[in-house]
Amino acid sequence: MAPAPYLLELRDRWLPHVTDAGLNRVIELLQKGSPLLIHGAFTKAVPMGCLATQIGWHHPATCHWTLEAGIMWLSRVAGLNPATSQMIRAWDANGVNDWPFRNELIETFMAERERRLGEAVEPLAEPREFAVV
Repeated sequence: MAPAPYLLELRDRWLPHVTDAGLNRVIELLQKGSPLLIHGAFTKAVPMGCLATQIGWHHPATCHWTLEAGIMWLSRVAGLNPATSQMIRAWDANGVNDWPFRNELIETFMAERERRLGEAVEPLAEPREFAVV
């Protein structure tokens, strides 16, 4: 079965631009079901923001924005229209209280973190033989 359109957008358009700090923050908030992670609006009051806003607050190009961080991150960094983003539409429709949806997001974000950690580890060099003098 093909992945849902929002997951394709998340993997192809969001994750390449999410910082490690943003990735860790979203995973933490999703796992806790935190009230700081909202849906239906980009921001209510700092530090309450949607997925895009939480990511935007942890990105160097948009961290200086407060209420507009999610919109600016989506449009200027990820190159998406916030009004038509499949991920934003799915998040607004489901939110943190939809357990299967939330778990799917947690798995996707955690898989990305694992992928990054795997790439960060350089392979060990072959052992060298030393000549005895």
